Amino acid sequence: MTADCVQADFFRFLRSWLAAPLRVAAVAPSGPALSRLITCEISPADAPVLELGPGTGVFTRALLARGLSESDLTLVEFGPDFARLLRLRFPAANILSIDAAAIGATGLFAERPAGAVVSGLPLLSMPQAKVEAILAGAFSCLRPGGSFYQFTYGPRCPVPNAILDRLGLQSVQIGRTMRNIPPASVYRISRRGEGGVQSAPAVETLPV
Repeated sequence: MTADCVQADFFRFLRSWLAAPLRVAAVAPSGPALSRLITCEISPADAPVLELGPGTGVFTRALLARGLSESDLTLVEFGPDFARLLRLRFPAANILSIDAAAIGATGLFAERPAGAVVSGLPLLSMPQAKVEAILAGAFSCLRPGGSFYQFTYGPRCPVPNAILDRLGLQSVQIGRTMRNIPPASVYRISRRGEGGVQSAPAVETLPV
């Protein structure tokens, strides 16, 4: 991306945050270090991939850099301005302007379940009932062994333990980057019994 595009995306995010701070919950797009961290375990073998709350598409670009094809990406973006921008930038991707909590009812992944979900949603600012609906819907789209990747600016997984318990899920921190504004952590959420829970790294694991 050019410097002009980066600056334009910053102002798009800022305007969206001013209009709906609880829905956007960030004043600027995520940086490249966080984008690489949240996609570091995803490969073309995980296609198709579902992305929730892509905003201006910084995580989307990171997925493409990992070798995913645009046509293997489904982007769920509720904000109309961001959705229009995504259609221009990623014309081959499947872009849905719906609430992420409704993804499980679409039936899009019935024949070919997703291998991964990448979430840029501000879960900490959402009611717990909505967080649970988003997780339940996302996992209904995931094949066995598939994982849900979520970043947070907070000190722990943004999905409460009570919700993880009810849905039979587990979470592990896969890394933290100080090279994002603000610093952020990434969690992998998976079904219990599918892969071991690893020890969380204490510091950033990926270079800029």
